[in-house]
Amino acid sequence: MGGNQSWVTEFILVGFQLSADVEVLLFWIFSLFYMSSLLANGTILGLICLDLRLHTPMYLFLSHLAIIDISYTSNNVPKMLANLMNQKRTISFVPCIMQTFLSLGFAATECMILVAMSYDRFVAICHPLQYTVLMSCRVCTVLYVTSWACGFILALVNAIFLLKLPFCGPQNVNHLFCEILSVLKLACADTWINQVVLFASSVFVLVVPLCLMLVSYMQIIWVILKIQSKEGRIKAFSTCSSHLCVVGLFFGIAMVVYVVPDSNQRGELEKMLSLFHSLFNPMLNPLIYSLRNAQVKDAFHRTLQKMTSM
Repeated sequence: MGGNQSWVTEFILVGFQLSADVEVLLFWIFSLFYMSSLLANGTILGLICLDLRLHTPMYLFLSHLAIIDISYTSNNVPKMLANLMNQKRTISFVPCIMQTFLSLGFAATECMILVAMSYDRFVAICHPLQYTVLMSCRVCTVLYVTSWACGFILALVNAIFLLKLPFCGPQNVNHLFCEILSVLKLACADTWINQVVLFASSVFVLVVPLCLMLVSYMQIIWVILKIQSKEGRIKAFSTCSSHLCVVGLFFGIAMVVYVVPDSNQRGELEKMLSLFHSLFNPMLNPLIYSLRNAQVKDAFHRTLQKMTSM
Protein backbone atom coordinates (compact mmCIF):
# COMPACT_ATOMS: atom_id res chain seq x y z
CA MET A 1 0.00 0.00 0.00
CA GLY A 2 2.96 2.27 -0.54
CA GLY A 3 3.73 4.78 2.19
CA ASN A 4 0.17 4.93 3.48
CA GLN A 5 -0.76 2.95 6.56
CA SER A 6 -4.14 1.40 7.18
CA TRP A 7 -5.14 1.58 10.84
CA VAL A 8 -8.39 -0.31 10.25
CA THR A 9 -7.96 -4.09 10.36
CA GLU A 10 -11.63 -4.95 9.85
CA PHE A 11 -14.88 -3.37 8.74
CA ILE A 12 -18.47 -3.76 9.97
CA LEU A 13 -21.11 -4.44 7.32
CA VAL A 14 -24.18 -2.51 8.48
CA GLY A 15 -26.75 -4.23 6.25
CA PHE A 16 -30.46 -3.43 6.60
CA GLN A 17 -30.56 -3.12 10.44
CA LEU A 18 -33.82 -5.00 10.91
CA SER A 19 -35.22 -6.93 13.86
CA ALA A 20 -33.79 -10.36 14.63
CA ASP A 21 -36.99 -12.20 13.59
CA VAL A 22 -37.14 -10.39 10.25
CA GLU A 23 -33.46 -11.11 9.58
CA VAL A 24 -33.97 -14.84 10.27
CA LEU A 25 -36.89 -14.84 7.82
CA LEU A 26 -34.78 -13.02 5.22
CA PHE A 27 -31.98 -15.53 5.77
CA TRP A 28 -34.20 -18.43 4.71
CA ILE A 29 -35.77 -16.50 1.81
CA PHE A 30 -32.41 -15.32 0.48
CA SER A 31 -30.91 -18.79 0.97
CA LEU A 32 -33.69 -20.23 -1.18
CA PHE A 33 -33.05 -17.63 -3.88
CA TYR A 34 -29.29 -18.25 -3.70
CA MET A 35 -29.67 -22.01 -4.10
CA SER A 36 -32.17 -21.47 -6.93
CA SER A 37 -29.66 -19.19 -8.66
CA LEU A 38 -26.89 -21.78 -8.37
CA LEU A 39 -29.20 -24.54 -9.58
CA ALA A 40 -30.58 -22.54 -12.53
CA ASN A 41 -27.19 -21.33 -13.75
CA GLY A 42 -25.62 -24.73 -13.12
CA THR A 43 -28.38 -26.36 -15.16
CA ILE A 44 -27.85 -23.96 -18.07
CA LEU A 45 -24.10 -24.52 -17.92
CA GLY A 46 -24.52 -28.30 -17.77
CA LEU A 47 -26.95 -28.36 -20.71
CA ILE A 48 -24.58 -26.33 -22.88
CA CYS A 49 -21.66 -28.59 -21.99
CA LEU A 50 -23.56 -31.86 -22.57
CA ASP A 51 -25.65 -31.01 -25.65
CA LEU A 52 -23.59 -30.63 -28.84
CA ARG A 53 -26.46 -28.80 -30.53
CA LEU A 54 -25.88 -25.91 -28.13
CA HIS A 55 -22.18 -25.59 -29.03
CA THR A 56 -22.81 -22.42 -30.99
CA PRO A 57 -21.49 -18.89 -30.29
CA MET A 58 -24.75 -17.71 -28.75
CA TYR A 59 -24.89 -20.51 -26.17
CA LEU A 60 -21.16 -20.45 -25.50
CA PHE A 61 -21.57 -16.79 -24.57
CA LEU A 62 -24.49 -17.85 -22.40
CA SER A 63 -22.25 -20.38 -20.63
CA HIS A 64 -19.81 -17.58 -19.78
CA LEU A 65 -22.73 -15.53 -18.47
CA ALA A 66 -23.76 -18.45 -16.25
CA ILE A 67 -20.20 -18.79 -14.88
CA ILE A 68 -20.11 -15.06 -14.12
CA ASP A 69 -23.50 -15.13 -12.38
CA ILE A 70 -22.48 -18.11 -10.22
CA SER A 71 -19.20 -16.43 -9.31
CA TYR A 72 -20.67 -12.98 -8.69
CA THR A 73 -23.46 -14.16 -6.41
CA SER A 74 -21.13 -16.56 -4.55
CA ASN A 75 -18.73 -13.68 -3.90
CA ASN A 76 -21.35 -11.52 -2.18
CA VAL A 77 -24.31 -13.55 -0.93
CA PRO A 78 -22.72 -16.10 1.50
CA LYS A 79 -21.24 -13.33 3.68
CA MET A 80 -24.55 -11.46 3.59
CA LEU A 81 -26.38 -14.63 4.70
CA ALA A 82 -23.89 -15.16 7.52
CA ASN A 83 -24.40 -11.59 8.71
CA LEU A 84 -28.17 -12.08 8.86
CA MET A 85 -27.63 -14.86 11.44
CA ASN A 86 -24.74 -13.20 13.29
CA GLN A 87 -24.74 -9.93 15.22
CA LYS A 88 -20.96 -9.60 14.77
CA ARG A 89 -20.92 -8.45 11.16
CA THR A 90 -17.22 -7.88 10.75
CA ILE A 91 -15.07 -8.57 7.72
CA SER A 92 -11.28 -8.30 7.70
CA PHE A 93 -9.56 -5.65 5.60
CA VAL A 94 -8.01 -7.97 3.01
CA PRO A 95 -11.17 -10.09 2.40
CA CYS A 96 -13.13 -6.84 2.08
CA ILE A 97 -10.80 -5.52 -0.61
CA MET A 98 -10.86 -8.92 -2.37
CA GLN A 99 -14.67 -8.91 -2.31
CA THR A 100 -14.64 -5.42 -3.82
CA PHE A 101 -12.16 -6.45 -6.52
CA LEU A 102 -14.05 -9.61 -7.49
CA SER A 103 -17.42 -7.82 -7.53
CA LEU A 104 -16.06 -5.18 -9.89
CA GLY A 105 -14.31 -7.78 -12.03
CA PHE A 106 -17.31 -10.06 -12.51
CA ALA A 107 -19.71 -7.13 -13.06
CA ALA A 108 -17.47 -5.50 -15.67
CA THR A 109 -16.91 -8.84 -17.42
CA GLU A 110 -20.66 -9.42 -17.59
CA CYS A 111 -21.04 -6.03 -19.30
CA MET A 112 -18.51 -7.05 -21.95
CA ILE A 113 -20.07 -10.51 -22.44
CA LEU A 114 -23.50 -8.92 -22.96
CA VAL A 115 -21.97 -6.67 -25.62
CA ALA A 116 -20.43 -9.71 -27.33
CA MET A 117 -23.83 -11.43 -27.25
CA SER A 118 -25.45 -8.40 -28.89
CA TYR A 119 -22.79 -8.51 -31.63
CA ASP A 120 -23.58 -12.19 -32.15
CA ARG A 121 -27.29 -11.39 -32.60
CA PHE A 122 -26.43 -8.49 -34.92
CA VAL A 123 -24.37 -10.74 -37.19
CA ALA A 124 -26.95 -13.56 -37.10
CA ILE A 125 -29.82 -11.32 -38.20
CA CYS A 126 -28.15 -8.62 -40.32
CA HIS A 127 -25.42 -10.74 -41.97
CA PRO A 128 -26.65 -14.36 -41.83
CA LEU A 129 -24.68 -15.50 -44.89
CA GLN A 130 -21.41 -14.35 -43.29
CA TYR A 131 -22.21 -15.65 -39.81
CA THR A 132 -19.80 -18.59 -39.82
CA VAL A 133 -16.96 -16.29 -40.87
CA LEU A 134 -17.73 -13.30 -38.66
CA MET A 135 -18.43 -15.55 -35.64
CA SER A 136 -15.73 -18.17 -36.17
CA CYS A 137 -14.13 -20.03 -33.29
CA ARG A 138 -11.17 -17.67 -33.37
CA VAL A 139 -13.37 -14.58 -33.23
CA CYS A 140 -15.38 -16.00 -30.34
CA THR A 141 -12.21 -16.83 -28.43
CA VAL A 142 -10.95 -13.27 -28.89
CA LEU A 143 -14.28 -11.93 -27.60
CA TYR A 144 -14.20 -14.24 -24.54
CA VAL A 145 -10.62 -13.38 -23.61
CA THR A 146 -11.08 -9.66 -24.24
CA SER A 147 -14.21 -9.56 -22.09
CA TRP A 148 -12.57 -11.27 -19.11
CA ALA A 149 -9.29 -9.36 -19.48
CA CYS A 150 -10.94 -5.92 -19.75
CA GLY A 151 -13.26 -6.64 -16.82
CA PHE A 152 -10.54 -7.69 -14.41
CA ILE A 153 -7.96 -5.13 -15.56
CA LEU A 154 -10.45 -2.37 -14.76
CA ALA A 155 -11.22 -4.01 -11.42
CA LEU A 156 -7.50 -4.29 -10.64
CA VAL A 157 -6.91 -0.61 -11.41
CA ASN A 158 -9.72 0.42 -9.05
CA ALA A 159 -8.47 -1.98 -6.36
CA ILE A 160 -4.92 -0.58 -6.58
CA PHE A 161 -6.18 2.99 -6.14
CA LEU A 162 -8.34 1.80 -3.25
CA LEU A 163 -5.36 0.16 -1.51
CA LYS A 164 -3.41 3.41 -1.65
CA LEU A 165 -5.95 5.10 0.62
CA PRO A 166 -5.50 5.24 4.43
CA PHE A 167 -8.37 3.84 6.53
CA CYS A 168 -8.30 5.04 10.13
CA GLY A 169 -12.00 4.93 10.94
CA PRO A 170 -14.96 4.82 10.99
CA GLN A 171 -15.39 1.11 10.32
CA ASN A 172 -19.07 0.88 9.40
CA VAL A 173 -19.66 0.03 5.73
CA ASN A 174 -23.24 1.12 5.08
CA HIS A 175 -23.94 -1.73 2.71
CA LEU A 176 -24.65 -5.47 2.48
CA PHE A 177 -21.11 -6.24 1.32
CA CYS A 178 -17.88 -4.40 0.54
CA GLU A 179 -19.18 -2.32 -2.34
CA ILE A 180 -16.54 0.12 -3.59
CA LEU A 181 -18.56 3.34 -3.20
CA SER A 182 -19.42 2.48 0.40
CA VAL A 183 -15.81 1.58 1.22
CA LEU A 184 -14.49 4.80 -0.34
CA LYS A 185 -16.61 6.84 2.08
CA LEU A 186 -14.55 5.45 5.01
CA ALA A 187 -11.17 6.62 3.71
CA CYS A 188 -9.25 9.20 5.73
CA ALA A 189 -8.12 11.06 2.60
CA ASP A 190 -9.50 12.77 -0.46
CA THR A 191 -10.97 10.14 -2.80
CA TRP A 192 -11.59 12.29 -5.87
CA ILE A 193 -9.01 10.36 -7.92
CA ASN A 194 -10.70 7.08 -6.99
CA GLN A 195 -14.09 8.49 -7.94
CA VAL A 196 -12.78 9.76 -11.27
CA VAL A 197 -11.21 6.36 -12.05
CA LEU A 198 -14.41 4.56 -11.04
CA PHE A 199 -16.57 6.92 -13.09
CA ALA A 200 -14.30 6.49 -16.13
CA SER A 201 -14.45 2.70 -15.69
CA SER A 202 -18.24 2.86 -15.42
CA VAL A 203 -18.48 4.90 -18.62
CA PHE A 204 -16.18 2.42 -20.40
CA VAL A 205 -18.12 -0.71 -19.38
CA LEU A 206 -21.64 0.73 -19.11
CA VAL A 207 -22.25 3.81 -21.25
CA VAL A 208 -20.09 2.90 -24.27
CA PRO A 209 -21.33 -0.73 -24.47
CA LEU A 210 -24.93 0.40 -24.03
CA CYS A 211 -24.56 2.87 -26.91
CA LEU A 212 -23.03 0.13 -29.09
CA MET A 213 -25.90 -2.22 -28.26
CA LEU A 214 -28.48 0.46 -29.02
CA VAL A 215 -26.92 1.04 -32.44
CA SER A 216 -26.82 -2.73 -33.08
CA TYR A 217 -30.45 -3.22 -32.11
CA MET A 218 -31.60 -0.27 -34.17
CA GLN A 219 -30.12 -2.02 -37.22
CA ILE A 220 -31.53 -5.37 -36.09
CA ILE A 221 -35.04 -3.91 -35.74
CA TRP A 222 -34.72 -2.26 -39.15
CA VAL A 223 -33.81 -5.60 -40.74
CA ILE A 224 -36.60 -7.43 -38.89
CA LEU A 225 -39.22 -4.92 -40.03
CA LYS A 226 -38.21 -5.57 -43.65
CA ILE A 227 -38.93 -9.32 -43.32
CA GLN A 228 -42.05 -10.08 -45.37
CA SER A 229 -43.70 -12.85 -43.36
CA LYS A 230 -45.13 -12.28 -39.89
CA GLU A 231 -43.77 -15.64 -38.71
CA GLY A 232 -40.30 -14.66 -39.86
CA ARG A 233 -40.44 -11.37 -37.96
CA ILE A 234 -41.62 -13.11 -34.78
CA LYS A 235 -38.90 -15.75 -35.03
CA ALA A 236 -36.19 -13.14 -35.65
CA PHE A 237 -37.31 -10.98 -32.75
CA SER A 238 -37.60 -13.96 -30.40
CA THR A 239 -33.87 -14.63 -30.80
CA CYS A 240 -33.16 -11.15 -29.37
CA SER A 241 -35.91 -10.70 -26.78
CA SER A 242 -34.20 -12.74 -24.04
CA HIS A 243 -30.96 -10.82 -24.45
CA LEU A 244 -32.83 -7.50 -24.36
CA CYS A 245 -34.53 -8.47 -21.08
CA VAL A 246 -31.19 -9.36 -19.45
CA VAL A 247 -29.52 -6.19 -20.77
CA GLY A 248 -32.37 -4.04 -19.48
CA LEU A 249 -32.18 -5.49 -15.98
CA PHE A 250 -28.38 -5.46 -15.71
CA PHE A 251 -27.55 -2.09 -17.27
CA GLY A 252 -30.54 -0.32 -15.74
CA ILE A 253 -29.47 -1.15 -12.19
CA ALA A 254 -25.76 -0.57 -12.82
CA MET A 255 -26.35 2.84 -14.43
CA VAL A 256 -28.38 4.01 -11.42
CA VAL A 257 -25.72 2.87 -8.93
CA TYR A 258 -22.49 3.93 -10.69
CA VAL A 259 -23.33 6.66 -13.21
CA VAL A 260 -26.21 8.67 -11.70
CA PRO A 261 -24.86 11.33 -9.28
CA ASP A 262 -24.86 10.31 -5.62
CA SER A 263 -27.21 11.77 -3.01
CA ASN A 264 -27.69 11.38 0.72
CA GLN A 265 -31.18 9.89 0.34
CA ARG A 266 -30.31 6.90 -1.85
CA GLY A 267 -28.35 4.75 0.64
CA GLU A 268 -31.15 2.25 1.23
CA LEU A 269 -32.10 2.30 -2.46
CA GLU A 270 -28.55 1.33 -3.41
CA LYS A 271 -28.71 -1.56 -0.96
CA MET A 272 -31.93 -2.79 -2.55
CA LEU A 273 -30.55 -2.41 -6.06
CA SER A 274 -27.31 -4.20 -5.09
CA LEU A 275 -29.36 -6.99 -3.50
CA PHE A 276 -31.33 -7.38 -6.72
CA HIS A 277 -28.12 -7.30 -8.73
CA SER A 278 -26.37 -9.86 -6.50
CA LEU A 279 -29.23 -12.24 -5.72
CA PHE A 280 -32.22 -11.90 -8.02
CA ASN A 281 -30.60 -10.94 -11.32
CA PRO A 282 -28.34 -14.06 -11.47
CA MET A 283 -31.43 -16.17 -10.74
CA LEU A 284 -33.58 -14.45 -13.37
CA ASN A 285 -31.02 -14.62 -16.19
CA PRO A 286 -31.19 -18.41 -16.78
CA LEU A 287 -34.97 -18.37 -16.28
CA ILE A 288 -35.37 -15.69 -18.94
CA TYR A 289 -33.21 -17.62 -21.39
CA SER A 290 -34.72 -21.04 -20.64
CA LEU A 291 -38.37 -20.01 -20.54
CA ARG A 292 -38.11 -17.95 -23.74
CA ASN A 293 -35.80 -20.24 -25.70
CA ALA A 294 -37.09 -23.36 -27.44
CA GLN A 295 -33.61 -24.81 -28.04
CA VAL A 296 -32.72 -24.69 -24.34
CA LYS A 297 -36.02 -26.34 -23.42
CA ASP A 298 -35.48 -29.03 -26.08
CA ALA A 299 -31.96 -29.67 -24.77
CA PHE A 300 -33.36 -30.00 -21.24
CA HIS A 301 -35.95 -32.55 -22.39
CA ARG A 302 -33.31 -34.53 -24.33
CA THR A 303 -31.04 -34.61 -21.30
CA LEU A 304 -33.88 -35.79 -19.07
CA GLN A 305 -34.73 -38.55 -21.54
CA LYS A 306 -31.11 -39.71 -21.59
CA MET A 307 -30.96 -39.74 -17.79
CA THR A 308 -34.22 -41.66 -17.42
CA SER A 309 -33.20 -44.23 -20.06
CA MET A 310 -29.91 -45.07 -18.34
